[in-house]
Amino acid sequence: MKRIADEPAYVLHRYDWSESSLILEAFTRHHGRVALVAKGAKRPSSGFRPVLLPLQPLRLAFGGDAEIRTLKGAEWVGGHVMPTGDALLAGCYLNELLLRLLAREDPHPALFDAYAAAVQVLASVHGDALQPALRAFELVLLREIGLLPVLDAQTLTLAPLDDGATYSLVPEGGLIAADRPDRASLSGQHWVALQRALDDEAPFHAALRVCAVAVADIKPQLRTLLNYHCGVSTLRTRQLMIDLQAL
Repeated sequence: MKRIADEPAYVLHRYDWSESSLILEAFTRHHGRVALVAKGAKRPSSGFRPVLLPLQPLRLAFGGDAEIRTLKGAEWVGGHVMPTGDALLAGCYLNELLLRLLAREDPHPALFDAYAAAVQVLASVHGDALQPALRAFELVLLREIGLLPVLDAQTLTLAPLDDGATYSLVPEGGLIAADRPDRASLSGQHWVALQRALDDEAPFHAALRVCAVAVADIKPQLRTLLNYHCGVSTLRTRQLMIDLQAL
């Protein structure tokens, strides 16, 4: 493989490889999720040490033809501060979703742009204001990897949605007419608005505006769908948030 240079990227996860080196899971714009070895990154004198941080925009250079490539260079791009507190946990949640749902070396430039936009939002807001950004990113993620049905028609019949009726998004049936009072649902008008937002040139920001007015109803539906496709009952970062709230 030829050497890749000046590649926009974010570090999703890092773990020890030896006494002095790290293995990185990075999300890049043109090459998708890649595994990289950062040799000597743990040494105090390493130029990698202050740069390879999560939720920070980077430019990476790497090469090699093995499953784990070799990191050659890393530069911090800047543009926003590191998210803190609940925003930092929210960023870790986004990273966990990408690690669980993205195959390696499967490029998704539009998803990368949505992730970058979401991280910028996380760096500037806290508390309940985080929720629309998380929901908007979840929608873009599911759409980009082919796990989200069309949101302006019923999945099984392809019948158009009635603005005044309510519909539920379920893992094995897609978008169906709400048939149980205990099941979360959203009006047809809101589902159609979400589909239009995802078709926009800037889907994250467009979906963010719609999610801001429907976040309470769409959150449990997306959570159930994501847990289903991740194969878990609760994501690790979600459980950590619950444990911290209990304290």
